[in-house]
Amino acid sequence: MRSQAGQLHEPFEDSAGAWLKILAKYRQPSFWRSAFELSVTAVPFALLWVGAYASLLQDFWPGYILILPAAAFLLRLFMIQHDCGHGSFFARRKLDTWTGRALGVLTLTPYDYWRQTHAEHHASAGNLDKRGIGDVTTLTLEEYRARSRTGRLAYRLYRHPIVMFGIGPAWLFIFKQRLPIEMMRAGALPWVSTMATNVAIAIVVGLLMWTIGPIPLLLVHLPIVLLAGAAGVWLFYVQHQFEETHWSKTGEWKFPQAALHGASHYDLPLVLRWLTGNIGIHHIHHLSSRIPYYRLPEVLRNHPELVAIGRVTLRQSLECVRLALWDEQRGRLISFREAESLGPSISDRFTRIV
Repeated sequence: MRSQAGQLHEPFEDSAGAWLKILAKYRQPSFWRSAFELSVTAVPFALLWVGAYASLLQDFWPGYILILPAAAFLLRLFMIQHDCGHGSFFARRKLDTWTGRALGVLTLTPYDYWRQTHAEHHASAGNLDKRGIGDVTTLTLEEYRARSRTGRLAYRLYRHPIVMFGIGPAWLFIFKQRLPIEMMRAGALPWVSTMATNVAIAIVVGLLMWTIGPIPLLLVHLPIVLLAGAAGVWLFYVQHQFEETHWSKTGEWKFPQAALHGASHYDLPLVLRWLTGNIGIHHIHHLSSRIPYYRLPEVLRNHPELVAIGRVTLRQSLECVRLALWDEQRGRLISFREAESLGPSISDRFTRIV
């Protein structure tokens, strides 16, 4: 698969600063539009959740399928939480913060902890020297070759679709986000946020278990969380793990270029675009993260020259799964099979000779 990222690369590289100014006018949200977006997401989620529980209670198993749209609306609630983290949803700091914290109980994502790691992701996305916080672990071809057989196997397992989109989301949302171990030196806020969210989750879960019982709760809410989590991880993966994404080292790394070319335009069908909060328009989001998600399509309508940059269709996105290594010489992501076809590196050959 080859995206269309490269065809407009040079002119936009030269005018990225100008685009920052152009996009600034889209940063202002509408309070009432934001309130409407929250309502038309939270209310259907609650109704679908109750519907799935009622179906389970009445042994009407066809109704259990309601967990699928419920997961989609939970994902959309996470996208609202995401905008709150950028201060772009209501653009009122306290309102965004407390909305995000409340939604974090539903999404099992401690708001202040996540906001801090996500801010680091935005500040360093595409920088080869600052990998590891809030991103999908990606090795360069040479780093992979330098690993032992065990190290290579571990990386292959990590990048396997079953682990990445199955086991990974479960680990992330149910276990990893209960303790912000990687934020030991980031002050008290990530820990306070995480512990407060954990307590709130425990209270809500306790009340629901007392009201409807532990088994129905697990049968309804757990698959909703896991499905929404898997979809969220998939979206995040495609947004940065496409063939012609951008990676560079600190001396060459520039924010506008990395933002515009290191994130994809995941061009989804209209319904999926709505359910995912337009997060597929990720290159614009990274270039100007204060734009509310419901104004991102407006940017593309007014500036169609941005549509083709990093564009990945739904069909093309399936091919992104095979991409796993950054080839610095070719400036693109490659698969393990491609890496093997390239043969050993110069250093490997030298080692064998010695």
